[in-house]
Amino acid sequence: MPTAKKEKLSKHFGTWYRKTLIDAGIADYRYPLKGCGVWMPYGFKIRKYGLQILRNLLDETGHEEVLFPLLIPETSLQKEAAHVKSFEAECFWITRGGLNPLDIKLALRPTSETVMGPMLRLWIRSHADLPLKLYQVVNVFRYETKTTRPLIRVREVSTFKEAHTSHATFEDSEAQIKEATEVYKSFFDELGVPYRVSRRPEWDKFAGAVYTDGFDTIMPDGRTLQFGTVHNLGQNFSKAFDITYETVSGEREHIWQTCYGISERWVAAVLSVHGDDNGAVLPPKIAPIQTVIIPIPYKEKMENINKTCTKIGEKLKTTGIRVEVDLREELTPGSKFYDWELKGVPIRIEIGPRDVKRNEVVVVRRDTFEKVSVKQDALVKYVQSLMDKMFKEMRQKAWKWMETRIHKANSVNEVKQLLKKRAGIVEVAWCGETECGLKLEEEINGTVLGIPQDMKEKVSGKCVVCGKKAKNIVRVAMAY
Repeated sequence: MPTAKKEKLSKHFGTWYRKTLIDAGIADYRYPLKGCGVWMPYGFKIRKYGLQILRNLLDETGHEEVLFPLLIPETSLQKEAAHVKSFEAECFWITRGGLNPLDIKLALRPTSETVMGPMLRLWIRSHADLPLKLYQVVNVFRYETKTTRPLIRVREVSTFKEAHTSHATFEDSEAQIKEATEVYKSFFDELGVPYRVSRRPEWDKFAGAVYTDGFDTIMPDGRTLQFGTVHNLGQNFSKAFDITYETVSGEREHIWQTCYGISERWVAAVLSVHGDDNGAVLPPKIAPIQTVIIPIPYKEKMENINKTCTKIGEKLKTTGIRVEVDLREELTPGSKFYDWELKGVPIRIEIGPRDVKRNEVVVVRRDTFEKVSVKQDALVKYVQSLMDKMFKEMRQKAWKWMETRIHKANSVNEVKQLLKKRAGIVEVAWCGETECGLKLEEEINGTVLGIPQDMKEKVSGKCVVCGKKAKNIVRVAMAY
């Protein structure tokens, strides 16, 4: 059976996406509160394995995990004016404790700069305390008024990894931005998800940041998904909360800060980028079940077949491979194939009477459905090498698919035509003026993603909006 093409999937992507989330046991957003959902057991394991990769990358680069409160006093939020102005329409507010009105309103955490500020002021005393690199995995709440989409646009972001770092100089904070960008690249590379990094325009940067860099991928329907951001905060928050340190010369200076976040959108990206018409296709590293073993029934031979399946399953487990032996008698092999393909299990092993007799098994790849007969005594090494091979090929395929959907345009009309077809990302020449950038968004009814941070090509030509000499290449798209 051939792999389904993305072009086919794109025609019914929304339906496929919601169906896959629920039917594969990943996440269910039928909870009676808009924009809030439930991680189901299988999906929670995907989340766990992915977060462990991210935690390892952060721990290896000197970050330390913490956990800050969910509630933020209104007085703390008010200390950073730009931050409050950006989030004031998105905050959930608590105004009463039991039956008693609160003296100070409490906000459910939309992000944590103002949560951490008062504590950093206590912890950071001198240059010896810097750099300080913290991160946490928490839920954040934003009163999303637009149409919500599972894992993509929600009111409760249930898996928000946010890192916050403090530094003695601007140069140190800039070095940290580079490190954070490399950490995120490594993380997405481990998931096999392609990306583009763009410096967000002034009107779309994080509130209180000096600048924001965003990671975007392209979904099967041609829209882009921002699934990671990195911000240099300068001294904006440290001045608001008066977070200072004593320099080597004995003077007091405000610290320099960065922050960077990834939400559960990475799960949406993995499912969408690698999935096909049969359901999810999971990279082996984050697959809750890496190999499923299915007996092929044959009259009086079943007892021996099932014993062989169980024996092989135990052998694979001893090597650290996550295995499920599917001995359900009420389902046919075809029904089991459908079930595990929907869940995206990377490798399926089929064992029938002939296989038992020959000391062989049939190994099937989820991504290509290629079948190979393998001797039982060579199975462990074969499965291990196949998982590596599968992942490399999945990643290469995903990057190749994305690269064919990066376009260049020389006029606004050309951009319109490309975006109308949901072609992906379009790069155009831009003068760099905010007025032209906003006009471009209005005319194309799309989003300016920003200036490329991952290409060396020099800009030439004229701004597609005003006709003046271009200063930058800028990326635009239809975005989630």
